[in-house]
Amino acid sequence: MLNYDWETWKLFFQEHWLILVAALVVLLIIIRLVKTVVKWALVAVIVIVVIIYSGYTLNDLNLDSITSIGTQVADSVKKEAVNAMAGEIKSASYTDNGDGTYTVKTDTLELTGAAGDNEVAVYYRGTSLGKWKVDDTIQSLIEQAKQNG
Repeated sequence: MLNYDWETWKLFFQEHWLILVAALVVLLIIIRLVKTVVKWALVAVIVIVVIIYSGYTLNDLNLDSITSIGTQVADSVKKEAVNAMAGEIKSASYTDNGDGTYTVKTDTLELTGAAGDNEVAVYYRGTSLGKWKVDDTIQSLIEQAKQNG
């Protein structure tokens, strides 16, 4: 498990800053000068050498913890979107698209779905959060948006 605190990273950067800066300069030169697939092969080699030089192995990079971080971020964004639904319910607007679909918009959210469907596409600050099941919070937002016009 990756149990490195800020002090460990700080110490690593202090001890190896010269190598890291040199690798960054070489990467920038390669990216500017080389225009082919070879460029990305060289970039990959340099990154791999820096990783090997750092002393970390693939076992040190616990993929479960990386996955759990991604899940935590997704859950956090979903929670923000649900809070935005509750906070912006009064300003929600409902649009019948004429083809059996509808759009509900607030300042930060957009929901699109089909009448009678139990799923809606959710966009938070312009970024798709995927399809969500219509729960009580989403249903109340849709109903309030219909009342708002």
